[in-house]
Amino acid sequence: MEPLKHECGVALVRLLKPLDYYQEKYGSWQYGLSKLYLMMEKQHNRGQEGAGLACVKTLAAPGEEIIYRERSMGAGGISQIFSAVRQRIDEYSAEQRQDMDFVNYHLPYAGEIYMGHLRYSTTGKRGLNYIHPFMRRSNWRAKNLCICANFNMANVPEIFQTIASKGQHPRMMSDTYILLEQLGHRLDRESDRCFEEAKNLGLQDKDITSYIENHIDLSNILKLSAPVWDGGYAIMGVTGSGETFVMRDPWGIRPVFFYKNEEVFAVASERPVLQTTFDIDSEDIIEIKPGEALLLNKNCELRHVQILEPRKFAACSFERVYFSRGSDCDIYQERKTLGRSLIPAVLRAINNELDNTVFSYIPNTAEAAYYGMIEGFENHLNGLKTREIEILIKQKLPSEEFEQKIHNILNRRIRAEKIAWKDIKMRTFIAEGSARNDLAAHVYDITYGALKPYVDNLVVIDDSIVRGTTLRESVIRILDRLHPKRIVIVSSAPQVRYPDFYGIDMSNMDDFIAFRAAIELLKEHKETGRIHSIYQRCKEQLLLPKEEQSEVVRDLYEGFSQEEISNKMAEMLRPDGVTCEIKIVYQTLEGLHTACPVSPGDWYFSGHYPTPGGIMRVNEAFVDFYEHNSDKFDIDKQQY
Repeated sequence: MEPLKHECGVALVRLLKPLDYYQEKYGSWQYGLSKLYLMMEKQHNRGQEGAGLACVKTLAAPGEEIIYRERSMGAGGISQIFSAVRQRIDEYSAEQRQDMDFVNYHLPYAGEIYMGHLRYSTTGKRGLNYIHPFMRRSNWRAKNLCICANFNMANVPEIFQTIASKGQHPRMMSDTYILLEQLGHRLDRESDRCFEEAKNLGLQDKDITSYIENHIDLSNILKLSAPVWDGGYAIMGVTGSGETFVMRDPWGIRPVFFYKNEEVFAVASERPVLQTTFDIDSEDIIEIKPGEALLLNKNCELRHVQILEPRKFAACSFERVYFSRGSDCDIYQERKTLGRSLIPAVLRAINNELDNTVFSYIPNTAEAAYYGMIEGFENHLNGLKTREIEILIKQKLPSEEFEQKIHNILNRRIRAEKIAWKDIKMRTFIAEGSARNDLAAHVYDITYGALKPYVDNLVVIDDSIVRGTTLRESVIRILDRLHPKRIVIVSSAPQVRYPDFYGIDMSNMDDFIAFRAAIELLKEHKETGRIHSIYQRCKEQLLLPKEEQSEVVRDLYEGFSQEEISNKMAEMLRPDGVTCEIKIVYQTLEGLHTACPVSPGDWYFSGHYPTPGGIMRVNEAFVDFYEHNSDKFDIDKQQY
């Protein structure tokens, strides 16, 4: 119920015809710019801290910009950057904006390639300097480079050192900036290679420039740069001469899709974005393969190149549970399946008191799972009705009594209600803790009279419960105003037990209520020595190369069932003054993989990280947790 900051969103539109074509067919040369705007708006869910766009104008006359860029901070970033573009275009007369010669060679933002980015900060680094796209300028068209990405590298210091060892001097420890410098360096070397070839062919001056632009091979750049990258990424880039690339990580962690027809090549982080923007079917859209790059040269010829060998497939399952738009046909059904699969566990939590239970959901992103859960309970209830009717028929009751009992059976319904309404948004100007908590307790309003006080159970499904802060400070208090007999909070995702280092804002161990619950259970069982043992083993692992390190943090949960941890969470999240019974029900790992079979990446639930950098980072995270918290619990260092 606390919104996670997560993977960014990327969008790219590469026009395959001259601007005159779109002016004649669609009545506007701004076809590409309009499509980019729609693609970014349809991915607004993926980034609300900032937005940026870049335009490559390959026909720009000397003295004119080759790459134009706009960036803005804040939730209104998309509107702000496109307003800025509109203002820049409107500086020119109506005659100039309709003169296609002027448009092609001189008008700002009238280009053939558009690239957009929506940012969520997952590193704590904020400011306009961290908003994509990033640019590296040059007087030579082919050496200009602009990139943006949905990614997070787990081994930034290693990549930094790789660059520094070659004599480069990166100005900041940012993965995007470091990759820009790394790719820019390789682009320079590739340009030099083509320059030497042109000279050996006896070419001079502009003929050399044309040769370079026609023969640069971006696959060479990626093959020399990408092997050191450890993380989840969907990265795209363009040069000033029009070469374009899109690449996905070899584990398939981050999603990226493309569509191509005779007019346009387009890329987005989510499939429905392309469907809506271009009014096409899902079958028309292709997911880029792990480790694969799509390359378009300046003549718009498309190549598929395997840059890195695919590794064990680990597509992020959180994309399916929460991050991606639920309008994707497959994701919608998967979320409904997640809800249906929770029926047995929820029945146990309510002691099978189906007639005295009201079902609802918080927040809106849990709606699809809620529909699946309701369908599952309706099927369950229909099964109960069928068996009751079969028994009733065998009893051969008098007609009037039989009809009344049949009527009562058929009238049983699953009680689904809209319980919570988001009323206001938390504002950071409330600084004091007590005032902030009081405001948080009123973020949602409730539907009074929706259940029978002290009789009905209240079941509320969420897509994930990560930190538990909003539950404790707001949601449970709000639900308790209805005086339910029992509150059951249901998560359609499994327990989040481990940090993420591939683009989700949850990198600290003690952020997670599941982790804190395990620590409390170890205290109760007088097994805190296990914490010290894991700390020592993590430190030993960190002395090894990252490729040789092992996952030892998983031992923290050894011996505790999911139900034990959930029960401890319920105890820890109970607000003062709330006396009704509270239960928390989580999805199982098995249920997750059954519902989402095409996205097996589950490291935040299971602790099985797909990359060496992820294993290294979780070991570092536990060491950091221990060294900042070891004084908070009595650890018997001799126990283990």
